[in-house]
Amino acid sequence: MSSQVSSPPSKKADRAITFRQAVTEALSLEMAKNDKVFLMGEDLGLFYGGGSFGVTPKELFLDKYGTERIRDTPISEAGFMGAGIMAAVAGFHPVVELMFSDFVGVCLDQIVNQGAKMRYMFGGQVEVPLTVRTTYGAGFSFAATHSQSLYSVFAHFPGVKVVVPSSPYDAKGLLTTAMHDRNVVVFFEHKGLYPTKGGEVPEQQYEIPFGQADVKRQGEDATVVAVGMMTNRSLQAAKELAEEGLSVEVVDPRTIVPLDLKTILESVKKTSRLVIVDEDYLNCGFSAEVAAEVADEAFGFLDAPIKRVANPNIPIPYAKHLEDIVIPNVEAIKKSIRQVVSPQA
Repeated sequence: MSSQVSSPPSKKADRAITFRQAVTEALSLEMAKNDKVFLMGEDLGLFYGGGSFGVTPKELFLDKYGTERIRDTPISEAGFMGAGIMAAVAGFHPVVELMFSDFVGVCLDQIVNQGAKMRYMFGGQVEVPLTVRTTYGAGFSFAATHSQSLYSVFAHFPGVKVVVPSSPYDAKGLLTTAMHDRNVVVFFEHKGLYPTKGGEVPEQQYEIPFGQADVKRQGEDATVVAVGMMTNRSLQAAKELAEEGLSVEVVDPRTIVPLDLKTILESVKKTSRLVIVDEDYLNCGFSAEVAAEVADEAFGFLDAPIKRVANPNIPIPYAKHLEDIVIPNVEAIKKSIRQVVSPQA
């Protein structure tokens, strides 16, 4: 079946829906259009109202498409990820749900040593059109093994595209693009974004190209680069700092592989200051990569050292008051922005 759909329509389209509904719509529209797409993962149709976070409600998926295309799996990430990869090689487009990105260690070999490398190792004769949906992020007292933000892990390996949307509009368009891609795409959904609304989302299917950052807020005094939930916290920080007379530009890469470095560099050259906000760990994470790229390509434009706001390299605590200390918040973002604008702050 053809996978051609329209370019992103105007955001003034029709209605505001939640991030969860946007993901549901993207899946539902593509499944109705392309019978090669099927879903696979734990508890997709039979429990919790359609997956652990209610993204695949039974009446829209299992009741409509049956167990051939909505496949509840045993608790064996290595097994069902491997099955998904080989189904992709055989001509299908599986959308495999890894319930928490923390579980990636169980199936990392399947994704990065098999799925991500097959096309290269077979000289382009094999395609692996696999979309892996997974959740990330803290804020719910899910503790150390269910709260991490591990998108940087996947970005390290060649052959994997990594998507981290921050809004319902972006989630729907980027997930549609992922399901039309002929490579392994890992699509990260922050648990805290599921109930949120933001921007108007068209009812029809549309794509947002990978590797195109979105400037969520224009500014002159400092650039903030942030992904996922941290984009929204950075926007809140920018809004509050505007009351202090600071003009902050917020850039959301939307995909970290491929990364739209051009847009980031253009923003930094305009503002001469950079803060990177990231819910991944500080060491060797996404924030470190952006800082290194900007230092390499735009060092002469910087009027202040680059600041990073990210998780310290400790396990995510269970206790809510400790979790709140570890995860970047609006006040921490504001503090770093003030420091790059006025080093005495």
